[in-house]
Amino acid sequence: MPLCFLSPPPPPLITCRVSQPSVRISPSPAPPPPSLSLSVSPISTAPPSLTCALHCPHFEACSGCTHEFNLHRPAIVDEATEFFKTLGLSDFTFDSCKLWGWRCRAKLAVRGSSENPLIGLYQEGTHNVADIPDCKAHHPNINAAVELLKKGITALRIEPYDEDEGTGDLRYVQMAVTTYSTSLPAAERYRSGKVQVSLVWNSRNETSPNSEKLLALANFIWRNGGPRNNIHLIHSVWANFQTSTNNIIFGNRWRHLLGERDFWEHVGGIDISLAPSSFGQANTRAFDTLLRKLQRYVPMGASVADLYAGAGVIGLSLAATRKCRSVRCIEINKESKLSFEKTVDRLPNLVDSSISWHHADTSKEPLSWIMGSDVLVVDPPRKGLDASLVDALRTISSIKDKAKFSSESSSSKDKDEKRPWMLRAREDSVQIGSKMTSEDSKSLPKTLIYISCGWESFKEDCEDLLSSKTWRLEKAHGFNFFPGTQSIEVLAIFKRGQGVSPKKKKSEKKKKKRL
Repeated sequence: MPLCFLSPPPPPLITCRVSQPSVRISPSPAPPPPSLSLSVSPISTAPPSLTCALHCPHFEACSGCTHEFNLHRPAIVDEATEFFKTLGLSDFTFDSCKLWGWRCRAKLAVRGSSENPLIGLYQEGTHNVADIPDCKAHHPNINAAVELLKKGITALRIEPYDEDEGTGDLRYVQMAVTTYSTSLPAAERYRSGKVQVSLVWNSRNETSPNSEKLLALANFIWRNGGPRNNIHLIHSVWANFQTSTNNIIFGNRWRHLLGERDFWEHVGGIDISLAPSSFGQANTRAFDTLLRKLQRYVPMGASVADLYAGAGVIGLSLAATRKCRSVRCIEINKESKLSFEKTVDRLPNLVDSSISWHHADTSKEPLSWIMGSDVLVVDPPRKGLDASLVDALRTISSIKDKAKFSSESSSSKDKDEKRPWMLRAREDSVQIGSKMTSEDSKSLPKTLIYISCGWESFKEDCEDLLSSKTWRLEKAHGFNFFPGTQSIEVLAIFKRGQGVSPKKKKSEKKKKKRL
């Protein structure tokens, strides 16, 4: 295997080394030793260390990973460092996170034949499935569950889906690992994670002719991987029914078949519930690290609006750890509502906040969701913020009169509201505790916390926000959510109002030193 020589990044160079779990900052359950941590060292022209190489037999055949070496520092980190430097921010940090066995949630295509099933990802630019039984990114128990599923497919003669003909039984499988187990010592929880298996079945519902095969496969998985087995691997088995010929993986109908119904994880200081139909971060450990960092930028007792909230994990973690006055979570996917409600029920008793979840599209009149918050948290999809939201944020300093008018006339609006998206948001909303006070409803956010999974869209949104002179960039952190790929998760903190830019602060410090 040839070494890949890269030009050295600007100082300081982040390298990876082996250390004991005790040095990890994250308070979440630690994996078995050895684990990876970061150290800072001088620039070196040495080739990349093989200790940070992928070592995956499926590399190149599979489209999941794009580079083999320097997993701890993808090249995009250097680009991000330079980008933030041009904006006057020289203290951009990057957390390498866990480099192997990090993926706790995987959606995999099922193709081939019952005698030789292929379970994996599509090869680049095709719909040919690359079988990836020894994926190095997967939590090891995902690979074990895939092996068990293959045995069931062969033993029961389950037919994998044929895209050309639209025939077959099993189209996809989603594997999700929960490392939540208070009965185990913290150091053993990650390694002993249980797998929730969701079978995407090629039928309309559980009464279809091939439903007996579905139940037989579910029973095979549970019998050979459930709690009565020597190795308890499987958390639960679910079915999703999908007959569409498009590329959408899941249909709208779900059914719980075997095992535990509720799927729990512990991140950001709280227990969270995730239904198989709701969005969940693939890299649980990295997400927990990001949440712990994010919490530092939210003042105690703040009022928070969480846009693109999903099941409200970010907002609820802030309610618990920062004792927020109010937290509003706004999400377009109605499937997240149930997970939100279950998570709220598990919040510590000391949480005394006005908490609400709203089924709404933030692109429609975003100002109505921005108003009433001190801190605005946005976690948009890869495409970035909706244009209407960017416009509202750019002009937020000039809408104080609008905010005042809105608060004064809110009671009459409530009576006469006819906008369908607002009425729908009310019908599907969940309110915990007292509603926001009229005083809170007048406030506008002074802090914007932007979590980005799309680097190119983030750069565009960032420049748009800064060009308005309404916001200034205060801090930025990067996280290695997808080792082996050229991607980066960014946590950026913006402050509203005119302030001293990082460049000016540096020049002022130099002047003081000269004096």
